[in-house]
This record gives sequence, C-alpha cells and structure tokens, in this order.
Amino acid sequence: MSMFNAITLSGVFVLDQDEALEFYVGKLGMVVKDDVDLGFMRWLTVQVPGDDDRAILLERPGPPTMDDASAEKVRELVTKGATGLALGLTTSDCRKTYETLKARGVEFSQEPTENSYGIDCGARDPFGNHIRIVQLPTSG
Repeated sequence: MSMFNAITLSGVFVLDQDEALEFYVGKLGMVVKDDVDLGFMRWLTVQVPGDDDRAILLERPGPPTMDDASAEKVRELVTKGATGLALGLTTSDCRKTYETLKARGVEFSQEPTENSYGIDCGARDPFGNHIRIVQLPTSG
C-alpha cells in the first residue's frame, strides 16, 4: 500500500509571474487556483478547469527556496530550455488543440505526431519550459 494518495501540486519555474498568468491562463486556458502575496513570495497556482485535485505552482526562482546565485543558475537553465519536461497535458483532440493554441500565439517545438502511445506535440512557455500535449488512444 502506498503512503500517498495523489500528486496535488507540482511546480514550474517562471521568470515573470504576470507573464506566466497571461500564458497559462490566457493562452492555455487554465484557471487561477491561488494568487496570494505571502510577503516573502507570491503563491501563484493554476489548474486545468474542473481538475480541483491538482495544481501547478508558477514559481519564480529565488528566496525562500534558493539563494540569489542558485536562482540565477535556474533562470539560465529555464531560458535555455535545459530543465527537461516541465508539464504534460492530455487532450481529447491533439490536432485541434494544436491549431487553437498556435492561433493564440503559443510557440511549438513539434507538430502533432502519431506515436505508439497516442498523438502528441511539443510546446514551450514564454520562458523556455517544455510542455508536451498528448491525445491518448481511445480504448475499445
């Protein structure tokens, strides 16, 4: 038996939280779950509409979790796109989602491609984070 029930929060490093909101909410269609000024940091989370069990923390590199030198290195890695997969999303129609997001100005690194696990495409957020969007095969 597992000690855990679910993954409820994951984080993505962003360089500007207002710009992140424009992208994740304005372009990807997510909704804000929390936007709280804690004084020492802004706690900003978004989620897929209707998925109240999971959220993504849009976190600026820096205090309180890291010192300034470490934060600068993280910002460099994010900008280079060298942090690996930041986010994986599923959709019922990858090609339609691709066209919709492309029309909204989302930058893509790969067009929809058929694979053994479904159809997927690759996108980047404004900071360089990699996002994969996949349409899983329907069972039947």
